[in-house]
Amino acid sequence: MDIIAQIEAEQIAALGKTIPDFKAGDTIRVGFKVTEGTRSRVQNYEGVCISRKNGKGIAGSFTVRKISFGEGVERVFPLYSTNIESIEVVRRGRVRRSKLYYLRARRGKSARIAEVTNYKTKNDA
Repeated sequence: MDIIAQIEAEQIAALGKTIPDFKAGDTIRVGFKVTEGTRSRVQNYEGVCISRKNGKGIAGSFTVRKISFGEGVERVFPLYSTNIESIEVVRRGRVRRSKLYYLRARRGKSARIAEVTNYKTKNDA
């Protein structure tokens, strides 16, 4: 293991976060800490993960897209952000590519993603 990967692994271990196994096409719910003035609360952001960048490393990020009041909204989350309280996989999607940017141009039924019913985690296989 090279020195950069070793330092990165130490940083991830120090954060102590458990990131679930998810990929593009999965519907996920991200609990994000929102600070309004002096108060802080957790706001859930649920949508389809349309891309992941930089893998599982400390610099990793993912993009979540949802439809809010008829308008498409995308948000990019850093994977190991201190503002993310939880990441939960709501349903697994069956897709054939890693970046689902084509969903931006689609509405309604054509934007649906089929669900995977026989999903096995990396630990089960």
